[in-house]
Amino acid sequence: MDSVIRCRKCGKKMSFVKVDDYRIKSTCSCGYSEYKTASAASKTINPHLSKQNLMPLVLDDTGKFFFEAERADREKKEIITLEELSMLASSDYDIKDILKTVAEKTAKRIGVDICSIYLWEDDNLVLEGTFGLSQDAVGVAKLKSGEGVTGSALKDRQPILLEDVSTDERYHFFPETKEEQYRIKSMYSYPIFSGDEPFGALNVQTVVTKQFTEDELSFVAVVANLILGAVKLRKRR
Repeated sequence: MDSVIRCRKCGKKMSFVKVDDYRIKSTCSCGYSEYKTASAASKTINPHLSKQNLMPLVLDDTGKFFFEAERADREKKEIITLEELSMLASSDYDIKDILKTVAEKTAKRIGVDICSIYLWEDDNLVLEGTFGLSQDAVGVAKLKSGEGVTGSALKDRQPILLEDVSTDERYHFFPETKEEQYRIKSMYSYPIFSGDEPFGALNVQTVVTKQFTEDELSFVAVVANLILGAVKLRKRR
């Protein structure tokens, strides 16, 4: 008899599918999904299988397979965090509480010191949620389109990645955020749009030089879309 997996959110029976040799994805009709480790019997390594069929495994320079545990653990954490953020974004919590929590979870997920969320209000980018900067700046710090790195990202409709902000003339401190005390080095600013309509920007920053990975940049983009969904949802209410 097949085992029954129940949804943690609504209790319904979930369907499941094997993602790869190490993970099974369970999905519920309510939209909730989760990943579980495959049974030990499915973990036998067959060296004749293609590399694509052994996603958590990589081939080293000597021709030997090894398990990429760090990557697998990172992906698991990413799945959990995105599920948490998605549920949070669609909840009835106050938008400022949501943005503050999203900023904190995003910062901790990708290992940055500061994460800030700006929303487009009355032709200004207004700081509405932050982890790392002064909370007194929320609702107070404002940027025009084209102002600073964040405003430039919005104006150009393109993300801006700076390994060292001191080398870019667009970067300057805003007194409300008390940003100058952190001596920020690296920064990634991602503008949030729905079609041609601006909705805001998501910033991540570090106090030491950081080379962001493609995974981290992609994660920021996904979080930005969750923020967009949360804002649009509340505008319809």
